Amino acid sequence: MSLTRVGGHEVRAVDSGMGCLAALADELPDAVVLDVMMPGMDGPATLAEIRAGSRTHGVPVIFLTAGVVEADVDRLRSLPVAGVLRKPFDPMTLPAQVANLLGWPAASA
Repeated sequence: MSLTRVGGHEVRAVDSGMGCLAALADELPDAVVLDVMMPGMDGPATLAEIRAGSRTHGVPVIFLTAGVVEADVDRLRSLPVAGVLRKPFDPMTLPAQVANLLGWPAASA
């Protein structure tokens, strides 16, 4: 809701890593925001599949994590992602944070 209502982005929500991969088979988005902890296939495994795909390897990915251990966050940042955002996040600033990590201009509300 934050990315749509505050940021003005079109969002397609899925409920799992497999759901993400299925959605990417249908349509390539401008970016993917992945939760690290998801049912079945976690965020890093989903990222590996995205990067392995010939169509999807260049799609920018941002991780969302509830992780509080700095070493875990550093490990996520070392993966081929545009960035890592921590939960909880402020829904009013999330769109600007995503835009910043992707190098996009911030949308005006």
